[in-house]
Amino acid sequence: MTDPLATALTTRLGCRLPVIQTAMGWIATPELVAASSNAGAFGFLAGAVMKPAELGEAIARLKDLTPHNFGVNFHSFQPGAQEIVEIILANKDRVRAVSFGRGPDARMIGRFNDAGILCIPTVGAVKHAEKMVQLGCEMVTVQGGEGGGHTGSVPTTVLLPQVLDAVDVPVVAAGGFGDGRGLAAALAYGAVGIAMGTRFLMTAESPVPASPKAAYVKAGTGDIVVSTKVDGIPQRMILNPLLKRIEGSGKLAMWLRAVEAGLEMKRQTGMSWGQVLGTARAMTSHGEMPLAQAMMAAAAPMMIQRAVVSGDAEHGLMATGVVGGRLSDLPTCADLLAAIEAEARARIAALTQPPFVSSPSACGLAAAAQDKLHPSDEVETPARSISTSLDANGG
Repeated sequence: MTDPLATALTTRLGCRLPVIQTAMGWIATPELVAASSNAGAFGFLAGAVMKPAELGEAIARLKDLTPHNFGVNFHSFQPGAQEIVEIILANKDRVRAVSFGRGPDARMIGRFNDAGILCIPTVGAVKHAEKMVQLGCEMVTVQGGEGGGHTGSVPTTVLLPQVLDAVDVPVVAAGGFGDGRGLAAALAYGAVGIAMGTRFLMTAESPVPASPKAAYVKAGTGDIVVSTKVDGIPQRMILNPLLKRIEGSGKLAMWLRAVEAGLEMKRQTGMSWGQVLGTARAMTSHGEMPLAQAMMAAAAPMMIQRAVVSGDAEHGLMATGVVGGRLSDLPTCADLLAAIEAEARARIAALTQPPFVSSPSACGLAAAAQDKLHPSDEVETPARSISTSLDANGG
């Protein structure tokens, strides 16, 4: 019998389970990637927040921590991007895939393809999925609006089938997944697996310090909001004291927060004010974003680091998917993936087992009882009732 958890994802990436651990900045460290990979998933290293030398060291360390292949995430606009690409290609013996949002052009994608490295961009719209496939990507991850960090407005249950209908490459589902039921549902839609960020952030091997981890565990779905005031792009985060202040900021308060963000950026990077302003301008979209918000955008990574690296859950920002609001534990990656596998197999088995068939005598008794109740009326079955209700409401 064919294994329902053996998909194009497990075949192409060489992992045991059709589950991807996403490349969360400063969280998807070699240690977390190794833990998720050793437990059966496919882990992505957060190269997008690393300098070239740091990435080289992280890949070398990761090779020592796991015998499994892994992926690397990067952005084509990050400092040293071209050197990072060369580092990835030089490690093609173990780097099986790359992921990106705003990604490389067709030429660069072609270089990865020629090296046997699978390009798996993350997209939040049908047109972006179509564009990535046109550029040569052979698999895509589609993230619905439930996802954490920068996110769109279309729910996974709507966006996933749209993308599945629009492209002819394997599709990975992301946004709102955290257990085996979600994996079974994604496979039923036609996806080849799921990608999870928040669920892996909330594990024992995640490097997030204890205080913000406790805040993630405590947060309910009502504590998770989408904000556009951090960098002008919708981001889903925990509504902690810092985000509340940002959300309540008027123009003057926004400028004060922008200056504070710029100072933090200077402190962490050693940049001059001119370089901070230049970076802020580079973060704008054709100059349309106000400078104060552009400075906030440029410094946003520092504010995220303050929480997930430095451990300040009140004065840093904490990105999360909606699914974080129903997670209340911090399992090991091994325990998490064992539970996901068991639950997925159980749900798939429940859906695919032969239907229950009553004995002939029982069927006869039921029919007689029905005739006695309604001797001349046509029986309205549950299916007929449901169909009529759906038609009346347009589906």
